[in-house]
Amino acid sequence: MPVLAALHPGIPLIPPPPPPAEVRPIRQAEGSLIRANGRTQPARWRIERGELWLTLEFLENQLGVQRSSGERGMLQLEWFGSEISLPARRQQSLGDEVAVPVSDLLRRVGVSFEPFGKNELSLELPVRPLEAIRARDNGISGRRVVLDLKAPALVRSDDGQLAISAEGNPEQLRQLAGLGLKPRQENGWLQLEAKGERLTLGRPWRLVLDLPSDTALTSLNRPSGTSPNTALATLQRQGLALNRTVDRIGNRQVLINSVQLDPRRVPVDLRPLNRSNGMKGLSSLSQLARNESALIAINGGFFNRVNRLPLGALKDNGQWLSGPILNRGAVGWGDGELPQFDRLRLQESVLDPRQRRWSLISLNSGYVQKGLARYTEAWGPRYQPLTGQELGFVLRNGVVQQRIEGIPQPGVPLRAGDELLVARGGVQVDWQPGERLVLSSRSTSVVGDKPFVVGGGPLLLRSGLVALNGQAEGFSPGFIRQGAPRTVIASDGRQLWLITLQGVNNAGPTLMETALLLKQRGLKEALNLDGGSSTGLVLADVQTVKGRGIAGSVHNGIGLIPRAPMPRPNRPPARLASSPP
Repeated sequence: MPVLAALHPGIPLIPPPPPPAEVRPIRQAEGSLIRANGRTQPARWRIERGELWLTLEFLENQLGVQRSSGERGMLQLEWFGSEISLPARRQQSLGDEVAVPVSDLLRRVGVSFEPFGKNELSLELPVRPLEAIRARDNGISGRRVVLDLKAPALVRSDDGQLAISAEGNPEQLRQLAGLGLKPRQENGWLQLEAKGERLTLGRPWRLVLDLPSDTALTSLNRPSGTSPNTALATLQRQGLALNRTVDRIGNRQVLINSVQLDPRRVPVDLRPLNRSNGMKGLSSLSQLARNESALIAINGGFFNRVNRLPLGALKDNGQWLSGPILNRGAVGWGDGELPQFDRLRLQESVLDPRQRRWSLISLNSGYVQKGLARYTEAWGPRYQPLTGQELGFVLRNGVVQQRIEGIPQPGVPLRAGDELLVARGGVQVDWQPGERLVLSSRSTSVVGDKPFVVGGGPLLLRSGLVALNGQAEGFSPGFIRQGAPRTVIASDGRQLWLITLQGVNNAGPTLMETALLLKQRGLKEALNLDGGSSTGLVLADVQTVKGRGIAGSVHNGIGLIPRAPMPRPNRPPARLASSPP
């Protein structure tokens, strides 16, 4: 008998099991599909040195994370009471999106994640019952609905449609139906129709929905009682064409949606679509279209997804809301004419009393460089500093009213008629209150002289030839090479085209492939707009194209507005407040 068994007769004569294998975290992986609680969605992800990076668009619209921006590019994320702060160095490009590291945030909320297959990431959060529903009217501002949750949940938002990873019982579904939210319970997801703002809160866990008082859609410019589809059908009889085809580039297929019309014949106005309360902020394309009574809309130009500010030209009724940058492509037009296409700069300078001429590098822009920038009331009610130490000069009628050493974070009010010149990067300017400055401004192309301008880039076609030159417009080689959903505004010399392109079981066309596909269709002028998750097409109040399967937030758009019996209110025409009398 072995000695061990004799001393300890209760121990069986079976060797102990081997120690469990060490579980090592995945150090490197990436892909373009994410499956969250069983729902698969095109979205880029990366695991780098064991840290998971997800895009801001996915975090906000498909998980329910709230974010806000702080000083010097700082980003704050909050999700059911858990918060993380990410400086600019902890933000990176992932394809055409901004991504941030979120492993710690996901684990705190209870989300597990792991790569799945060759290209997919699996996210899982246990589904728990919905505990209670509370609602109250907020007077003219609308109604607040609070969903009390047993635990945090995934909150997927898609242009007024919410999907929450929670289980509601039959009585709760009846209660939600009574609130007009049209609930459905499917495969662990509670689905609601809920336009408005949402907020997640922690301990106790709650999802707060602030619903607008008038949930009906804004009336479009059409005869009373006419539906959007009827109005669209009327325009089609008047010459507007809608097409949806699948084309091929190499061995890959591309789905192409297009709207075609002669703006000289079809009774619509082509207009930029933007938020009315300043340049900071994002919205859904559908909401931008509703705000301006646009029957048809595509997304517009580029923007910074962290600070939610424009990165390119935007001009409405003669007023520069945001100036062009980096000599990038732009499209400009007037009423009842085909648009014109070109690369565009806005050359601005200021002459001071000592006869020194200073170049202004940007106008109302989120694109930050060393030098002098100009901001007007079109920027919003106040300017808040975009970099560390900034020197400001408030001008009225060309005269310096105030010199601000170090613009404070609360910002500087931008009153009607005032202009703010901002010096960045240590630029030293000795102007003092009472000194007169003479400002001059001119566009480098006739495009910039048009009353309506939208910038994008790169320019794809000019005079029927491929004009793609990403380096000339300040785009990176990686951006030029990558495949992605695309949005394009174009012309064949007779008609205006609004176009979206999406890959069929592939990431989408590159910019060169896009240019070649459009050239094959007989187009002569074409400008690339923002793409990826921003790509969108709204027809008759329905977003029929969503770049990566879910309606992304955008800064601006381009819309077709049916002509109404009464003129649409317009912004006042542009005026250089500092120009000499």
